Amino acid sequence: MSFKNSVLVLLIFFSTQILKAQEFSRAVRPYVAVQENIVALTHAKTIDGTGADIKTNQTLIFENGIITAMGNTGEVTIPAGAKVIDCTGKTIMPGMVMLHEHIFYPKPFDGIFSVSQMTFTFPRLYLAGGVTTIRTAGSIEPQTDLNIRKWIEEGRMLGPKMDLTSPFIEREGTSVPEVGVIESSDEAAEMVNFWADRGINSFKVYQNITKEDLKSVVNAAHAKGKKVTGHICSVTYREAAEIGIDNIEHGFFQSSDFVGDKVDDFCPAFKRGQALRALPIDAPEMKELMEFLIEKDVAVTSTLTVFEPYTDREVVLGGGLEAMSPEIRESLEISHKRQQGRDSTSIIAFQKQMAWEKMFYEMGGKLLAGTDPTGAGRTIAGYANQRMIELFIEAGFSLTQAVKISTLDGAKFLERADKVGSLEVGKQADILIINGDLEADVSNIRKMEIVFKDGVGFNSPAIFKSMNGKVGMY
Repeated sequence: MSFKNSVLVLLIFFSTQILKAQEFSRAVRPYVAVQENIVALTHAKTIDGTGADIKTNQTLIFENGIITAMGNTGEVTIPAGAKVIDCTGKTIMPGMVMLHEHIFYPKPFDGIFSVSQMTFTFPRLYLAGGVTTIRTAGSIEPQTDLNIRKWIEEGRMLGPKMDLTSPFIEREGTSVPEVGVIESSDEAAEMVNFWADRGINSFKVYQNITKEDLKSVVNAAHAKGKKVTGHICSVTYREAAEIGIDNIEHGFFQSSDFVGDKVDDFCPAFKRGQALRALPIDAPEMKELMEFLIEKDVAVTSTLTVFEPYTDREVVLGGGLEAMSPEIRESLEISHKRQQGRDSTSIIAFQKQMAWEKMFYEMGGKLLAGTDPTGAGRTIAGYANQRMIELFIEAGFSLTQAVKISTLDGAKFLERADKVGSLEVGKQADILIINGDLEADVSNIRKMEIVFKDGVGFNSPAIFKSMNGKVGMY
């Protein structure tokens, strides 16, 4: 037996032990559609997440949660006793790996931007939307997030695999009351050490930190083998890259690098927007910044959904209006109607940002995907993740590129690519069955049928339906 085959046998053996031990609670069992030990998906169109060409009439087999065989239908031997799912006319792709997600939702009140934890709705919606792995990008209830992850792993709740990010590390100046503030760089390092020791995977700095704060966070996090990301403004992208940040959020929407008279450690929010609007798409200084980020190996997360304009677009992105509680739905519909034809500046900025993200990717930059379900409330878990694939196509990416950014590239950043992110023999069976030809029409991404996580298939439409009218409540 070859070394590769020996490793595969061991993977299957250990996954068998995990599967046998896995039991689901009464809250989860109604949504389990497939739980056989051996499953064969036949006659499928396959987008494998690696960026390779799309293949037709493929068969994929997984046993005890591990992919064991892939190839042309008729050339792959289906084991005796396998559950066979005919995927004629359907597309399979890897479960999405999304890197800017939250377990909270915004609730503006009397002019104050406030957020509430979505403990039960958002984990379910992520899974229903085909997201099998998430990284939260900032927490307001970190202990709750830790418990959610534990309960999902134990089969007590529906949801994706979770990499958890710390509470926001921020100085005075934020307008969100749920975000705490630090008073010194030493306190920033203390936060890193405290939450790292409790199972938090990475750390997020925010808009009003100082360069010394960031140095303190990066040093402490890297000493623990953890990564640092940031939604930054007071510190420029170039300064953050020089300090050693691993990831910057929101594409190039938040860059203060082009403000001519920028003051150190101060967020010039209004001037930042002006500078970006005035900057041509092909500005040499933007290209130089991208080259510097690539040289420093800094990943950039696209969150196009949270910036999508209003005019002639959906109220809730990805078609999730029915998921909203009645009061919030009414508020969103009124706001959406009011904004029609009034966001020409946002439309131009959105198109420019899409072009910059594509440019960064084509230059060799590490572009990741996330949805940031905050903003004005139009971006919610699951639905928005499917919308991201559509927006990448709108931005000019190919379908294989859009899928790779949303799967394998995220898995690589999380250092999980040996297990998830692509359809390859030996990897975990995180697989999406889409009831349609995704290559023919990218909007078929919304026809998610079964979401396999570690080989267990969950009924996507049933999960979505169970959350109707509940987002914004819990």
